[in-house]
Amino acid sequence: MSKAIVVGINGSAGSDAALTWALQRAARDKLPVIALHAVDDRWMSPDFQYHELIRESGMELLEKAKASASEQSPGVEVDIQLRHGSGGSVLRDISKEAAMIVVGGHEKHHLDGGPVTDRALQVVAASDCPVAVIPAKPGAGAKGVVVGVDGSEESLQAVAVAAAEADLGGDELTVVLAFKTPARWVEKQLPSSGLAESMVEENRIVLAESVAGLGDKYPDLVVHQRLETDTQPAKALVDTAADARVLVIGSRGRGGLSRTVLGSTAHAVLLNVPCPTIVTRVHKVKHGD
Repeated sequence: MSKAIVVGINGSAGSDAALTWALQRAARDKLPVIALHAVDDRWMSPDFQYHELIRESGMELLEKAKASASEQSPGVEVDIQLRHGSGGSVLRDISKEAAMIVVGGHEKHHLDGGPVTDRALQVVAASDCPVAVIPAKPGAGAKGVVVGVDGSEESLQAVAVAAAEADLGGDELTVVLAFKTPARWVEKQLPSSGLAESMVEENRIVLAESVAGLGDKYPDLVVHQRLETDTQPAKALVDTAADARVLVIGSRGRGGLSRTVLGSTAHAVLLNVPCPTIVTRVHKVKHGD
C-alpha cells in the first residue's frame, strides 16, 4: 500500500490551502491523503461533556475537510483521523509512515517565536519525512522551483528533490547559495589577504558542485545558478522564491547540531514562507538495511 500524504486540519485559511495543495499533489503522484486533526487534551478540563464537545468539534472540521476534498479531487482517496495530543507530536508520530506531511503556514509572523509559529516549526524539526508548509494565499501564476544550497548533505538532498520536482512540473530550477562577505573592518585589517575573493570563489565551486550531474539525469531541465554574496541565506531564498511554484530547503545545513534541531536558515524561511515550501530530510542508511 502506498504511503499517504498527511495534511494537518485546524479550520484556518492556512490548513484549507494545505488541503488543496496536498490533494493536487496526491492526484499527480497517485497517493492517498489522510486529513488529520489533533485534539490537544493535555490541559483540558476533566469534565466529560466538555471533552466530548471538543471531539465533536474536531470531527466536524474533518468531515467538512473530507467533503471539500471530494469536491476538489473526487479521484483521490481521503481518510480522516482524529488523534489526541499536541499537533506537533501527533504529526511527528504519523510522519514515520507518511510520504509527506503538509501543514498551513501562518498569516501572522511573530519574530520572537510566539505561539502562532510553533506548529509548523515543531513538525518540521521532528518529522521523519519531508514536510510542506503552505501559505494561506499562494501566489497566482507562480512558476519555477527554487532550492537553497550550502554544500551540506542536507542541501544536496534538497537539490535532488527540487530537480525532480522541477522536471516533473516542466519548471526551470534556480539553485541559490547565499553568504555574507567579511565585514569591512576585517578586510581593512587584512588588506592583502584577498579573503572576500577567496570566499566568493570557494562558494562558487560549492554551487557548481551542488548541481553537478543534473544535466545528465534531466537533459531538458534548465538550471540557473545564483550566487548571492552579501545577504543572509534566508532573505535570499525568500526574495528569490517570491513568485516560485515551490521552494525546497534542507531542514538543517552545515551548522546543524542534530537531526532534531531546525537550522537557522530553515527556521527563518518558515517564519516568512514565500510560497509552498518543502523541507527535506536526509535519512541515514543503517547497517544491514
